[in-house]
Amino acid sequence: MDKKLERILPRVQKPARYIGGELNSVVKDKEKIGLRYAFCFPDSYEIGMSHLGIKILYAIANSREDTWCERVFAPWPDMEEQMRQNGILLYGLESGDPIRDFDMIGFTLQYELCYTNVLNMLDLAGLPVFAKDRTALSPIVMGGGPCVCNPEPIAPFFDLFSLGDGEEVNNELMDLYLEHKKRGSDKQAFLADAAKIPGVYVPSLYNVSYHADGTVGAVTPAGGAPETVTKRVVRDLDKVAYPESFVVPFIDVVHDRVTHEIFRGCIRGCRFCQACFLNRPIREKSPETINEQCKVLCRNTGYDEISLCSLSSSDYSRIEELLNLLLDWTPQEKINVALPSLRVDNFSDELLQKLKKVRRSGLTFAPEAGTQRLRDVINKNVTEEEMLKTANIAFSGGYCAVKLYFMLGLPTETDEDVEGIGLLAKKVVDAFYTNPDRPAGRGVQVSISASSFVPKPFTPFQWEPQATAEELQEKQQHLKETLPSRKISVSFHDIETSCLEGVFARGDRRLADVIYRAWKQGCTFDSWGDFFKYDVWMRCFADAGLDPAFYANRRRAFSEVLPWDHLNYGVSRRYLEREAQKAMRAETTPNCKQGCAGCGANKLNGGHCDV
Repeated sequence: MDKKLERILPRVQKPARYIGGELNSVVKDKEKIGLRYAFCFPDSYEIGMSHLGIKILYAIANSREDTWCERVFAPWPDMEEQMRQNGILLYGLESGDPIRDFDMIGFTLQYELCYTNVLNMLDLAGLPVFAKDRTALSPIVMGGGPCVCNPEPIAPFFDLFSLGDGEEVNNELMDLYLEHKKRGSDKQAFLADAAKIPGVYVPSLYNVSYHADGTVGAVTPAGGAPETVTKRVVRDLDKVAYPESFVVPFIDVVHDRVTHEIFRGCIRGCRFCQACFLNRPIREKSPETINEQCKVLCRNTGYDEISLCSLSSSDYSRIEELLNLLLDWTPQEKINVALPSLRVDNFSDELLQKLKKVRRSGLTFAPEAGTQRLRDVINKNVTEEEMLKTANIAFSGGYCAVKLYFMLGLPTETDEDVEGIGLLAKKVVDAFYTNPDRPAGRGVQVSISASSFVPKPFTPFQWEPQATAEELQEKQQHLKETLPSRKISVSFHDIETSCLEGVFARGDRRLADVIYRAWKQGCTFDSWGDFFKYDVWMRCFADAGLDPAFYANRRRAFSEVLPWDHLNYGVSRRYLEREAQKAMRAETTPNCKQGCAGCGANKLNGGHCDV
């Protein structure tokens, strides 16, 4: 360990965040490799170490003999202060070497409010934050993850973005880099060739023009870059590489367990849900593959819990077969199997019996809206009857706690819809006390979590205005005042962070100036309430001459060029427009199992689509 680092660690909280050396971390001889890759998560160690994507791509990169991938997390402010005072540059956990000397630096961008942390990490590494100021071949700064569906607000800081699934394209980028490194190429030559790789977006090869009203006029490619960049799709999840081990942290992290992805995509088509549309088409992993990979991971990590990860676990077509395989060995090994993301319309007695064989806590469901009309607007496709039936199945099976997720500020929402949230929760409470098979001598706990709706790209609501902060405050207050029972508790997401998220979700490149100004004025860890400086952000918008309401609170016409229109995630614009129109009529669309709605995404998997 570096002597400077050794001296400062006693001065910071949780020094184990910064020392590396955990079980299953990969250490290589740097003299025997050709490419050094820093995989950066722009949030705290505890958040980043819980993320499945970093585990998968870390394992894939380190499976190559010519590559060494190291993990990098955003230092907490106390550690940052010590690093700056003592001249310690941001380093990889495995080697302790400064990442500015690495060949590639990759950021996973999971949330819009991590953007200032990206700039801060580049600066802590001793690197210029703007891509134009980093002229050498190395390091190449790249980004991936859900936020790159519209990376325009941060485009000036990155050399390239990887759209969609990263398992295959990352290897292609590393191969290309090694080829250019051997040739002695400059950065521009590498980027020109990288732009030819399907799924790779090089923002410096695209020029953006604007109309007088501030809307985007056109996005024009240059230097041979494609007019449209289409995301990458891994077609066969059984064959794609998956880790045989996870790095096991020394300290508690948010999700400290084996997380296993059982399928990608979602059949549902909820109109607010960006993850549903970004991850289409639907691809399932076989129960046999999942079971064997879980066995190996538990053996190599010592974890005693498996979480089956997907957007809607009970929509996995072979869920009971999978649970049978897992329950053949997990009870004897005292390993818990968790099944998050359950749907209220396919929660069966059979599934309950499977879940009763493992450790049981509360159940979580997401009605999203309080009335059937609004659930039809968002295409949730669940009824009150189905929700109460599910609650009764759970109560008969011994459950006493239910958490219900809702959103406030959805398109067409009225006061009646807000009041409906509390009324639905009250019906769940009543269902418990009228159920003759409920657990004897126990009360029920029903909790409501109400987040603020944020319109996102590549959803049918991408043209809709976000509710203003004042409107959202009124909705929160109205819900609190109309709660019909003391058996119901309610919590809310922070309105101001949701408003800023809404700005950057649908923003353009001009917002990079705002992000840079906010970072220079001390904004980092913006998703953490203790550090969020809303007044500073608003001052930075004013100083940059930009109005956040222009990005968040106005309705866009279908004819408007959107900042992300040159990026293709498989779901056609025509389909999204059609769904937006149906939403205004409160018409639903059946899920993918019931019939193809013609979204277009299946074409990316080599299949037919009725678009």
